[in-house]
Amino acid sequence: MKIDLHAHSTWSDGADPVATVFEQAKAQGVDILALTDHDNTLGWGEAQAAATRLGMGFVPGIEVSTRARVNVHRSFGVHMLAYLPDPNNAELVAELGGSKSTREDRLREVFELVSADYALDWQDVLGQLTEGGTWGRPSLAAALVARGHFAHTDEVFEKLWGPGESRYYVPNEHVPETLDAIKLIRRAGGVPIIAHPMARGKGPQPGQAMPLQHFEMMIEAGLAGFEVFHRDVPEHARKRLIDLAKQHDLILTGSSDYHGERKHNVLGENTTTREMLDRILEQGTGTQAYL
Repeated sequence: MKIDLHAHSTWSDGADPVATVFEQAKAQGVDILALTDHDNTLGWGEAQAAATRLGMGFVPGIEVSTRARVNVHRSFGVHMLAYLPDPNNAELVAELGGSKSTREDRLREVFELVSADYALDWQDVLGQLTEGGTWGRPSLAAALVARGHFAHTDEVFEKLWGPGESRYYVPNEHVPETLDAIKLIRRAGGVPIIAHPMARGKGPQPGQAMPLQHFEMMIEAGLAGFEVFHRDVPEHARKRLIDLAKQHDLILTGSSDYHGERKHNVLGENTTTREMLDRILEQGTGTQAYL
């Protein structure tokens, strides 16, 4: 059985409508797919309908934007996958609404920085957005590709926002702190799994110490597991996270993080075992999966 627990549609920063995402997943032999658009649940109804039509399973999810605070001077973004939360939970709805607003402000700031060096209009960016969907850098990256500045959005992210300092980067400061988000997801009946931990060179390099305190604080707050089987998680980080998961009896997942043509990720390229999905289903009480 092929289970992919991380995919995006045009309701956030994916290139394909929900129905197309599920059709593509079916073509790739995926049996169960989670739709995890950024900071919203707007595609869940369409996903359930598409999965039923295609004879697939659907797991409702959200990719929640959070920020881990190291100290008053340093913080970094952490994406948290929330499976099976109650979409009507008032606290969660309010937090996601605030995140959407700050995403819009942040995208405008990033646009101002990028457009100073690349010929780009704000309307180019708006043209890449779906009405009601989540605003983010992928829409700006897609606009840069459409204008011919780059060949692919992966190239945009690598050159403009790759590892290290970037003058085009604006931190997303007004999202929930990571530990608070984990607790909120749990209160909403959801199962929090950290998305692509230590990915894209942002974690310790081989031979460097792993930030154990950071992960242990998340586990104590209620973190359920790690998305370790992901193309952007380096092998040395994956091995350490697997060991940590075994130590604390956590869930390990694998996913494509599909965005359509905006990224090279292929649906089903990394998968989750049925055993691990069953553990998510056992813990999730906010809504139901359709299997």
